[in-house]
Amino acid sequence: MNNTHLHLVVNHLPIIFPVAGLVLLIIGIFTKTEVSKRNAYFIFILGALASVAAMATGEGAEEGVENLPGVAERLIKTHEEAAEFFAGLSYVLGGISIAALFMSFKNYTFSKIMPFIIGVLGLIALFFAQKAGTTGGEIRHTEIRSDASVQNLDGKTSELGGDHDNN
Repeated sequence: MNNTHLHLVVNHLPIIFPVAGLVLLIIGIFTKTEVSKRNAYFIFILGALASVAAMATGEGAEEGVENLPGVAERLIKTHEEAAEFFAGLSYVLGGISIAALFMSFKNYTFSKIMPFIIGVLGLIALFFAQKAGTTGGEIRHTEIRSDASVQNLDGKTSELGGDHDNN
């Protein structure tokens, strides 16, 4: 398994964990079960740890794809910036979740508001997770690029879609 493959294996986890955490957190809020909220906090912490793994493998993945045909440096740079911002939010979400977990076990009064704070932060993080995921996918998946152009093996750029002669 090379660095690029390893990055592809771990890079989905920082996105999946917050989705699962938000679902569990919403269940905990509506059912008023502290166990569900605590499990959600734990999942957000796992998401932050998964972000560490994704970021740690990103540089090696970049080196593995930067010279491949059809891969533009600007796409890698855009993804790198989006991923760094999302990772930062994920770290903050994980850190606040650690505090919320502690407050929940200690039964602090402030722990009653923490699910809502974490829920909002989780939604914000997911918005940026989508940006990081999409920009990462655009590196190799030409069909999802917003400019809909691809670089052919001969170095020429062509447009996807539109009118093409099929002769």
